[in-house]
Amino acid sequence: MKRLILSILVLFVGALSWGRRVPYSPLYNSAANVLERPAGNSPAFDLFLRKLDTLVNTGGGNVRVLQVGGSHVQGGSFSNRLRRDFLSLRYGMDGGRGLVFPYSAAMTNTPSGYSSSFTGNWEGFNCLKNQELELGITGIAVVARDTSARVVVDLLPRENRVMQHRYTFRSVDVLGEGDMEPVLLLQGRDTLRGSALEGRFHFDLPYYVDWLNLAFEGRGRFVLRGMYLDKPGNGFTYSEAGINGASTQSWLRCALWEEDLKLLNPDLVIFSIGINDIQGADFDVARFKSRYRELMYKVRRVNPYCAILFTGINDSWYKGKRVNEHTQAVQDAMRELAHECAGVFWDWFGIMGGYDSMSKWQEAGLAQPDKVHFTPSGYALLADLLFDAIMDCYSPASPYVNPSSEGRGIYIR
Repeated sequence: MKRLILSILVLFVGALSWGRRVPYSPLYNSAANVLERPAGNSPAFDLFLRKLDTLVNTGGGNVRVLQVGGSHVQGGSFSNRLRRDFLSLRYGMDGGRGLVFPYSAAMTNTPSGYSSSFTGNWEGFNCLKNQELELGITGIAVVARDTSARVVVDLLPRENRVMQHRYTFRSVDVLGEGDMEPVLLLQGRDTLRGSALEGRFHFDLPYYVDWLNLAFEGRGRFVLRGMYLDKPGNGFTYSEAGINGASTQSWLRCALWEEDLKLLNPDLVIFSIGINDIQGADFDVARFKSRYRELMYKVRRVNPYCAILFTGINDSWYKGKRVNEHTQAVQDAMRELAHECAGVFWDWFGIMGGYDSMSKWQEAGLAQPDKVHFTPSGYALLADLLFDAIMDCYSPASPYVNPSSEGRGIYIR
């Protein structure tokens, strides 16, 4: 009996050390599920691992992650599962919900990790084409033109599961500017005013809440680019910024992206952009890499020590007619970009099974009929696979967690 209890404890501790382990399946290539270091060394990623290790083992410090992409990210299933995987490493490690946006006011889908609603008249803009106003870190904005406009963000996840995590926060940064003043409506009809800062309004709440009601006072208009929800103390924060159909060019249209990034100040940026770059007949690898370099420069100007992880892109079909022939070229380009910035690369395409593997994932109920997107279960599996790959680097037995590494910032060569 004692031996059985001891065995269970050993397995439990091992699970905590290694995180979730995805069971073997012939559906995916488990041998390819690693984080590649094309440059052979990534001091910035080592630094991220050490900060994560400190938080997990001592509860000290803050670790912030940002994932950027298209509909794979806006849908929220991928990022929400990966967020939960990280938070499973230590009880109470939640450092705040991070970046959110009232997508419903822009008449588009809200990520599955929370819900949003609105009243009044709003006008939506996003980065898929040039706009008359400047966009920021979310790649989207809504404009309120009178005091009837309000938005509500509720942090209860919409995905049904047992023991749902409900995030709380005590501070709010409202990204945007305009003639009207944003205010928060609290319980009991109290109105909370914020402090006007450059490009945002900051609010300190008197108590923890898990939802916000944003209203406006005055005349004119207000351009809302998103909200950052935080709480005091140490913890882990995972933010997502995804726009359906967004490509590298789309994100470069966001003139305030770098400025807003300073508020998030991420330790790790996960780039999942690329699937929409190959949806046209004019895909050019050199242009693709050049645009990605601009995004990489923006990240490193904000934080020279920020780690960069490229997820690659999934196998997909072009307009539902044939397998997209440009996928491997994008994978090779991202490997080269990871080399240039001393980042890491996750071979999404190879892990799925390579050419036309999307058909098998659809047959297994893990991909949508369009053979571009995944089901919630498919996104959850992909997130768990990526988490396992990160945990393989994080393991204390791994040579990558090197306490003697200096963790210097690596700029693009």
